[in-house]
Parts: sequence; C-alpha cells; structure tokens
Amino acid sequence: MSREHTRQSRRTMNSGKTAWWKTRLFSGMTNDIRRRAPFYWSDWKDAWDYRVVPATVYMYFANILPALAFSLDMFEKTDQSFGVNEVLLASVLASIVFSIAAAQPLVIVGVTGPITVFNYTVYNIITPRGTNYFAFMCWIGLWSLVFHWILAVTNSCNGLRYVTRFSCDIFGFYVAFIYLQKGIQVLARQWAISDASAYLSITIALLVTAVAYICGIVGQSSLLQRHVRKFIEDYGTPLTVIFFTGFVHIGKMAGIELQKLPTSKAFFPTSDRGWLIHFWDISVGDVFLAIPFAVLLTILFWFDHNVSSLIAQGTEFPLRKPAGFHWDIFLLGTTTGVAGLLGIPFPNGLIPQAPFHTTSLCVTRTVSDSDDEANKGHTRRVVDHVVEQRVSNLAQGLLTLGTMSGPLLIVLHLIPQAVLAGLFFVMGIQALEANGITAKLVFLAKDKHLTSRLDPLNQIERRWVIWAFVGLELIGFGATFAITQTIAAIGFPVFIFLYIPMRTFLMPRFLTKKELGILDAPTASPFTMESVGGNHGQVVEPSVDEQVIQESDDAERGMHQSPVHFEGTELFARLGELMAGRHLFLAGTEIQHYADGDESDFGSETDSRSGHGIEYNSTEELQSTMADCEIRSA
Repeated sequence: MSREHTRQSRRTMNSGKTAWWKTRLFSGMTNDIRRRAPFYWSDWKDAWDYRVVPATVYMYFANILPALAFSLDMFEKTDQSFGVNEVLLASVLASIVFSIAAAQPLVIVGVTGPITVFNYTVYNIITPRGTNYFAFMCWIGLWSLVFHWILAVTNSCNGLRYVTRFSCDIFGFYVAFIYLQKGIQVLARQWAISDASAYLSITIALLVTAVAYICGIVGQSSLLQRHVRKFIEDYGTPLTVIFFTGFVHIGKMAGIELQKLPTSKAFFPTSDRGWLIHFWDISVGDVFLAIPFAVLLTILFWFDHNVSSLIAQGTEFPLRKPAGFHWDIFLLGTTTGVAGLLGIPFPNGLIPQAPFHTTSLCVTRTVSDSDDEANKGHTRRVVDHVVEQRVSNLAQGLLTLGTMSGPLLIVLHLIPQAVLAGLFFVMGIQALEANGITAKLVFLAKDKHLTSRLDPLNQIERRWVIWAFVGLELIGFGATFAITQTIAAIGFPVFIFLYIPMRTFLMPRFLTKKELGILDAPTASPFTMESVGGNHGQVVEPSVDEQVIQESDDAERGMHQSPVHFEGTELFARLGELMAGRHLFLAGTEIQHYADGDESDFGSETDSRSGHGIEYNSTEELQSTMADCEIRSA
C-alpha cells in the first residue's frame, strides 16, 4: 500500500473530525436508508439457508420464555395489569416492525428486564395518587415517541461513537444479575403454597439450569458428531423446558401442587379492558407529569437498544451489510407510541437475545491448530460468515403471535413457574460468561505463573490498573443494581447514561492509551460504526451520494469496505482481540491466532479468496504489519 494513499486516508479522517457532529436534520436517517436499501431484496433472498431454521426456533424460545417469566413478574407486581398476552403482543409488534422495516434486522426486540422494573416502579408511584395507570403509561409512550423522533432527526446516535465495552459490559453485567434476581424471586414466592412445593421448585429450577447449561457446553465441545452437537446446542433449551414440564408429573411429584404460569383468554387483555387505551381519561396535570417519566424511558431505550444493536453486530461477527442506528431509533419511537396506545409493555432491543440471534446465524468451519498428525485433534471453530437476513426475526414473531391462540395458551399454563426460574438462571449465567468484566476477574484470579504470556492483559505493566478498571466497572454495576431495589429505580437510566462521559473524559486522565486500548475497545467494527461517524478516535463521515450505493454493492460482494487507519491505542486493541482468539480482517485477508503457546506458530494470514497463507514468526512482525497497513472491517 502506497504512502500517498495512507496520507490521503489520514487527510480524509482529519477533515471529518470537525464535521461529524454538525446537525444536518434527517441526514442520519436518510443515509441509513440509502446505505441499507440496496440490500433489502437480498435480506429476504439470503434467508434460503439452513441456519435460518434453527435460528428461528432457537430465538422463538429464547425470546418467548424469558418474556413469559417477565410477564409473571409484572403480573404479580402490577396487580394483574400486565399478563402473558400483553407481553406476547409487545414481542409480536416489535418483531414484525423491525424485521420488515429496520436497518438492523438481526437485532431482536422485545420485553426486557429493565422495562419490567420501569413498569412496576411507575405503578408503585402513580396508583397511590388515584391516576389511571394505563392512561398514564400511554402518555409516557406518546411523549417518548416524540423524544425518540427528535433524537433520530437530530442524529443523536452519533454519540454512540463514544460507547465502548466499558459501558456495555457494565450494563450487560446488570442485566445478567436482573435475570438471576428474577429467578430467585420466582422461587421465593413458591413458599406461599407449601414447603414441599418450594423445595421441589428449587430442585426443578436447578435441574433446568444444569441440563440447559450442559447442552450449551456439549454444543461447543468436540464430543459426538458435529450435526448431533449442533442439534443439542440449537434445540437443547426448548427440549429441556418441555421435558421438565412433564417431569413434575412423575411419581409422588404429581401430588405436590406447583404454581403454574397464569394465562388469560386468547387474544384478549389480561384485565377487563379493550386493546385501545382511553388516553383521554386522565387529567391535564397528569399528562404533563408523564414527561419526566418519558425522558427517563427515552434515555433507557437510547442506551439499551443501541447497546443491543452494537453487541449484536460486534467485532467478532464478520458482517457484510451496513448498519443504521438513526433509522432504528425512529422506528423504536414508533413502536413505543403504538405500545402505549395498546396498553402493552414497551419493547426494545434485547440483551442477550440480540447477540444470541447473530451467533445462531453464524456459519462456522473447523480449523486445526496444527498440521502435525500428533495434534490433529486440537481444533477450533471459526466463523466463516453470518447469514444476514430478515426472515428469522419475522418468523419468530409470527410464531409468538400464534402462541396467543387458545390451545397454546393452555399449553403455556402447564409450565411450572420453577421451570421459568431455571430459564432465568440459564440466561443470567450465559450473559455473565460472555461479559468482559467476568473475563477480567478470571484473569486476575489466575496464577500469574500459569497465565499465557500471549494474553493481552499481560501487556499491561501496571497490574493495579486492571484492578482499578474492574473496580470502576463493579462500582458502576453496584450503583445501578442498588438503585433498582428502591423506589428511586425509575432513575436508573441516568446512572447508565453517565458511564459514557466517565469513560470518554475521565479515565484517559489516569490511564495510558495503551492500557485503555487493551482494557477497553470499540464494541462494533468500523464498518458497523460508519452509520454514526466511526468509533471514537477515528472518523468516517458517511456520504449521501451515489457512492454510498456503490460501496454497499461492493460490501455485498465481499469487496472493498471503507478504509479506517488505526493508530496507537487502536492497534493494541486490535492486537489484543487477535491474541484473544478473535477474527480480524487485514486488507481482505483473515488473520487467525494459533494459541498453542509456540511463538513460531504465532499467527497466519490466509487470503479469503486464494486460500494461500503467510506465516508470522513473532508478535513484533505481526504488529509491524498491522501498523503499516490499513485495517478493513469484515
């Protein structure tokens, strides 16, 4: 690559640094539509792939089962205002709208843990005043619709360039503990029946947790044949639910009364009302009282939904189709307003279901760690590509709609609440395992003498920096989790939002660029972040002319992506990802790390078109190559 081209790339970036924040109304949404529109037909055509079938089934259960558990939580804490049908309809509304019209159709949208906290906290504040709860929630949704549209029109999602793994990991850690807490709360309510019911429920919940978790382990192992492993990984969780729903009727367990999931009449609200909320049945004062609640809801959704989108399109996924954050925030405002009018929970991006959806659509291949016959069994799976389409999201939404029918509601009523508690535990454990805070805590707990020298955290000379960074993350999580246990839980979105300026402006004063580059990194690839002007530290200002369509066509064919030059801290971040065993794409070639501890086999570069490989003999050689080249996103 010529030096002149490199200098030209830097000049392009420098010229964009003063322009990315300028508010050109509607430009973000317009650019998102123009970038994504050329792919719309292929989003449907590309669904003719086997991975879509298990992804649909997996996401149907991964979405509906936690939603049912959340419906139980809101049913208990809002005096039966929200039930199964309301939660299911919210998921249906979101999946249909976002699968058909969104710029990021891989993102699964539904009812989340934070919104359940929001709903019953508002209930506890409003109902003692004698205010109509559903009318008040409707006005919260309508005001939030206006605020979402304002954020979309003014290109507010450009602020996502400052969102890194730091704030995402804190929020993901919080969501994981919300799942665990809800599971414990469900089991605690079983003592209302009898001691026998409570102890049997605990046993069932732990068995569901163990079996579903083992299914995930088997899917990632080298046990059994590949197709058998994949079947267990894809369908293990729903089969576990079905099995233990029947298991409680075996032997003496059949004589123990267990609380079941409460359901209502098919396609009707849980309470005695219609689907259209009488939003006019409220005082003018309460209409304006809903504004601060709507502001808090908008802050929560701006962060929660965008973080879900970022994680679902993370650096570990070799995506080829562009993202569109501004347009999706506009759509989210629309669904929020409609949900308010229907009297159903407000849907938004789901964690961890959104990244699980992308993972389920990954087509993998097995790569040997060594050509030596003696080490032939040392293999690992790498992601070849992702089946980027809209059908799996739409199909799981239509299946959810069918679940609101009478026969299936009868089936749902057979599910013991203990099984739902076990699902909460599984989701929480899986979310914790995938969290960056957990990874750093595991590193700190290891014996330093038995830790691989290739671990990127070993590059940090000041070990106390790692402790301090993790400590800040845990303090942020603790503050968020603590406030949600009080009546002030309505304000927890503000705590979440404050993590962004803390990371951007405060932490660089105490940590070096190298340390931040290793400890923290952009959540999504530069290609994904083009919608919002690139990651912090490098700027890509998307154009709105015909070149956008040409670049999109090139991306669909796996060709040129917008170049991004990495310096200093970004280089260490990318090198750290490489050492962690992730995928990077260097000038159209795939770099794979051979983690066998032998520096002579440090890495290889395999051309994605020709299949020819280039060996790197040391970390320094690879780092030098990365520094001299432009890294292009996959």
